[in-house]
Amino acid sequence: MAMSDPLGDLLTRIRNAQRAGKSAVLTPHSKLRLNVLDVLKREGYIRGYAEGSDDRGHGQIEVQLKYHDGAPVIREIARVSKPGRRVYSKIKELPRFYNGLGIAILSTPKGVMADHQARAENVGGEVLCRVF
Repeated sequence: MAMSDPLGDLLTRIRNAQRAGKSAVLTPHSKLRLNVLDVLKREGYIRGYAEGSDDRGHGQIEVQLKYHDGAPVIREIARVSKPGRRVYSKIKELPRFYNGLGIAILSTPKGVMADHQARAENVGGEVLCRVF
């Protein structure tokens, strides 16, 4: 069966794995997931990720989760723009999450990036998710 929201699935897998105390989680491969994971790695929310494939040849990504003193580094991760309701933001109207402590991940014409990088490049776009 086709998945209607691959990014929402990725965020849910990360959230569930951290609640269960897992060190890594597997997720199906897609370009959008790789771009979002790249932003999470750059911002220090995950240790890293590795691409691979399962026994049937389908692409998979193994996400290495990050913990600090036994608690997950990602306290909250939520989808903002959903398939039924897309949320776009101009650069001047881009919200700050948790007074700048959290980040928003945006899909812009210049690629997927964190909100502070989008402000620096003066570009808006679709607000994919927020992370704290």
